Amino acid sequence: MPLAFGCLAIIFPRLALFLMWLFGGGGYLVRAYEHWLWPLIGFFFLPLTTLVFAYCHNSLGAPGEMTPLGWLLTALAVMMDVGLLGGGRKSANRWRDRDKTRASR
Repeated sequence: MPLAFGCLAIIFPRLALFLMWLFGGGGYLVRAYEHWLWPLIGFFFLPLTTLVFAYCHNSLGAPGEMTPLGWLLTALAVMMDVGLLGGGRKSANRWRDRDKTRASR
């Protein structure tokens, strides 16, 4: 079951965060973040990073400590989240340019 949830989290991180909150896995996030505001902001802006940071904080090394591997995984998650945001912007610009070309014909 954890493997299936991990695959779901990589593909649909917002859904994984929502399911974690819905089924009581919020304690996992509470242990990683001191305030409820950070996971909420992470849900909207960097969902994969939010999940990876919580995983690294709770499951790698001693509880409550981040290992160097945890920081590396968190950095990779940030790059993936930012890359997905940039890819969406590039796609939107491509659609907008295509619509302008069609309108000028």
